[in-house]
Amino acid sequence: MNNKPLRKIRMFDTTLRDGEQAPGAMLRPEQKITIARQLAKLGVDTIEPGFPISSPGDFAAVQQISREIRTAEICGFARSVKADIDAAVQATADAERRRLHLFLSSSNIHLDFQLRKSREQVLAIAYEMISYARQFVERIEFSPMDATRTGDEFLYEIIETAIRAGASIINIPDTVGYALPDEYGAMFTRVMKNVRGSDKVEFSAHCHNDLGLAVANSLAAIRAGVTHVEVTVNGVGERAGNCSLEELAMAIETRKEALGVETDIRVEHLYETSQMVSRAMSFPIAFNKPIVGRNAFQHEAGIHQDGLLKNRNTYEIMDPEKLGIPRSMIILGKHSGRHAIKHRVGQYGVELNEAQLESLYVSFKEIADKQKVVYDQQLLELVGQAAGRVLEPYSLVSVQVVTGNAGHRVASCTVRDNAEGREAVYAGTGEGPIEAVVNGIKRALPFGVEFTDLELYSLSSGESANGEATVTVSADGRQYRGSAVHRDIVVAAAQAFMAACNQAARARAGAAEKAEGTASPQAANL
Repeated sequence: MNNKPLRKIRMFDTTLRDGEQAPGAMLRPEQKITIARQLAKLGVDTIEPGFPISSPGDFAAVQQISREIRTAEICGFARSVKADIDAAVQATADAERRRLHLFLSSSNIHLDFQLRKSREQVLAIAYEMISYARQFVERIEFSPMDATRTGDEFLYEIIETAIRAGASIINIPDTVGYALPDEYGAMFTRVMKNVRGSDKVEFSAHCHNDLGLAVANSLAAIRAGVTHVEVTVNGVGERAGNCSLEELAMAIETRKEALGVETDIRVEHLYETSQMVSRAMSFPIAFNKPIVGRNAFQHEAGIHQDGLLKNRNTYEIMDPEKLGIPRSMIILGKHSGRHAIKHRVGQYGVELNEAQLESLYVSFKEIADKQKVVYDQQLLELVGQAAGRVLEPYSLVSVQVVTGNAGHRVASCTVRDNAEGREAVYAGTGEGPIEAVVNGIKRALPFGVEFTDLELYSLSSGESANGEATVTVSADGRQYRGSAVHRDIVVAAAQAFMAACNQAARARAGAAEKAEGTASPQAANL
């Protein structure tokens, strides 16, 4: 066993700067401040909150974050221009710890067509601007932009110039996501070997994902000896984005012994951070996104489900609950087998004999063939039919909404209390139809519930498309998720909300029975 101490990798988060440069990803100053607090909670080492010279809003956000965040280093970003440097120095003046990050193009294609300057002019600018910045801030990071297409000779020269001028951190970016992992790692090795003064500075990696290699390239750089890696939450950023914070963090966490490194990232906050950034930027997360995508820890294939029910490690290398991800391991669909269905029925506290289970299985397959996934609400109805009783505490009987382009929307919701066998109509209003429906359903519930999140997806194209809604609610300090599919997206959202509220109701009933010492498995939370 390798007892060698693990090397610390410093996570430099640029979600609020490079991440926000993704088209359509604009963040308001107050959103940046909120996300910066979350990044500090997550345990990142450095936060790059924005580009101070770019706008008064960005300057104000960087300034406020510098004043408030004390557990992470704050980095001011600037072109190699005096006005940029002055703005970054001023914006980060109140930071507990800070660095300035200067960049300057280095590849021939950038020099010829973007800067329109010679190599000699670029070297002179780099030396002058780093020296100027060094008067104000001790820690200076320098990035030769488009380094992976620069060529060794000039790359060595511009890095040596930066070190002589006072740069203490050298970031070698794969600006256009061009490098292959073996090339990128070897580049760092050559630089560290051939550049004079390289032993006196730290090295950093910054990778873009144009070829889908940002995480792999960052790991190659780590193997080559870098101590800082620049990342963004959800991999957001220019074009195809940057190295994903959560993917790199979990690659290191899962394979730390093989890599010989570790980070200070608190992995239990990864999911909530991902969700926060996704909502703030209005950037949905791909279903198959590693770590935080909705399918990352869900399984539909019967063989996989059977293995997971016997031992989670058969098909999962990480524990989602340790990442703050709600457990929803088994997804019931047309590939699911009897074992998974029987397991889910058991979670409802219902025991079916073989004939009832077989009848349920046939009905289940008929629905699964039509819509791919069978949602809990639908399965509960099938189980109730097989068991001869209603399992859900409440049923949404009907929904009607009056909507328009002016004034409040009005909803009428008929909800059945299945325990009492009583139906009642509840009215709700809101600025939108979904808000109106939710407010109506809330009036039917004898406990408080907060609507916290809504995801809407189209399951097909054209006018006849079905909409899938997933709703998250909060009740008694816990979160519950419900999903539903319907041609009408408002109805889908209403049914998903009702499903989530029913989960909360069952959990409350189970807690009450447990407190009385009469707990029943039927009341268990799904």
